Amino acid sequence: MAAAGRAHDQDQDDPHRREHPHEHRPGPLGWLRQLLVPHSHDTAGTVDSALETSRAAIRCLTISFLALLVTALLQAAVVVASGSVALLSDTLHNAADALTAVPLAIAFSLGRRAANRRYTYGYGRAEDLAGLVVVLLIAASAAAAAYQAVDRLLHPRHVQALLLVAAAGLVGFAGNELVARYRIVVGRRIGSAALVADGLHARTDGLTSLAVVLGAVGVPLGWPAADPLVGLLITVAILAVLRDAAREIYRRLMDAVDPDLVDRANAALHATAGVLAVGDLRLRWIGHALRAEVEVVVDPQLPLLDAHHIAHDAEHRLLHAIPRLSAALVHADPGGAATTAHQQIAHHR
Repeated sequence: MAAAGRAHDQDQDDPHRREHPHEHRPGPLGWLRQLLVPHSHDTAGTVDSALETSRAAIRCLTISFLALLVTALLQAAVVVASGSVALLSDTLHNAADALTAVPLAIAFSLGRRAANRRYTYGYGRAEDLAGLVVVLLIAASAAAAAYQAVDRLLHPRHVQALLLVAAAGLVGFAGNELVARYRIVVGRRIGSAALVADGLHARTDGLTSLAVVLGAVGVPLGWPAADPLVGLLITVAILAVLRDAAREIYRRLMDAVDPDLVDRANAALHATAGVLAVGDLRLRWIGHALRAEVEVVVDPQLPLLDAHHIAHDAEHRLLHAIPRLSAALVHADPGGAATTAHQQIAHHR
């Protein structure tokens, strides 16, 4: 017997929500780690309807696209005045980052489509495919930054209007960092690994812009190699961001979840009246929503209706215990009384 799960909205002040304390390293190293690899848990956030989360994501992408477009246009004006090749590359880089909103917006729009006979789980996985595109763009950013740095070491270039170049680099850094924080915050809130990865991508572009500033400062101080050397350091930072973004998307594609979610689900199920034991428990992400499948052992002497109520109670507890859980399928198992039935299908498992 199974009880099909249903979407269950929770308010941000829902008493069933639990926050996870976490440590932050003090000092400059801790700040740098938080800048490059912001702390996150799959269990943070609230449960919204699929429509609400998609709207929030598309709104985030629209605002960040416009912000990066303005940033790129301001930098382009300085490129014309200064002739800076580094700033030109950074400008094109920021424009390309703005365009990453396109595959993500398409993915979130697809995710709003209802499930059908072919895509029975819906289209939420489109987010993870878009996340792959973002990871590839981060990898391209690292390659471009490395190429620029090596090329400028081998072929130094004279740059005019260094103050304007430095100012444009600061504009690029500020614009990208604001967009990065916005995307990461919204991505965590709605549970979208792809949007978080895109926020990390914007952060790498901000670091590249900062390299332009440091290079512009180093040149008048008599260190013409400052720009390319800083560019190489930024490449290393981008690779660190790439590693974390790729790992997050890989885990989503492999149906990995935070083990703490499994522990919380087990605790909620064991606390359900009438549940004698918990069998197989599976959780998986579909886009920015979780789904659960679980077997619970009940008294084999119970009437069918009572066992059905226990399954529904277990489902309800799961929906409250696990943030962003959109549905749960609970199978009530009469324990030892079902041994013969289990043997009939054992060879299929």
